[in-house]
Amino acid sequence: QVQLMESGGGWVQAGGSLTLSCAASTSISSIAVMAWYRQAPGKQRELVADLRKDGSTNYADSAKGRFTISRDNAKNTVSLQMNSLKPEDTAVYYCNAVMYVNYSKRDYWGQGTQVTVSS
Repeated sequence: QVQLMESGGGWVQAGGSLTLSCAASTSISSIAVMAWYRQAPGKQRELVADLRKDGSTNYADSAKGRFTISRDNAKNTVSLQMNSLKPEDTAVYYCNAVMYVNYSKRDYWGQGTQVTVSS
């Protein structure tokens, strides 16, 4: 069982920046994929960015050039640096961890943190 705790959400004006952090209860070096998702009101949850064990990253088109996902193995945290925020970035942001145990995929989720961007 992996527990994830997000922090860093809040309110910011358009054009501003926020950094989200996700603390894992286990060593993130053992986690196959760490990711950030978001869900806006009335919309489906969508991938924002992910970071794989080999260090490769993947970003949603809406996040490219503005958001950066990174990890700190010593602190077992994954961060999402968000710059040039837009009102459409307003959503609840969730941390996600994917592990493979005996070839079985397991997904873990945090409780989410609200990000509100005002115009």
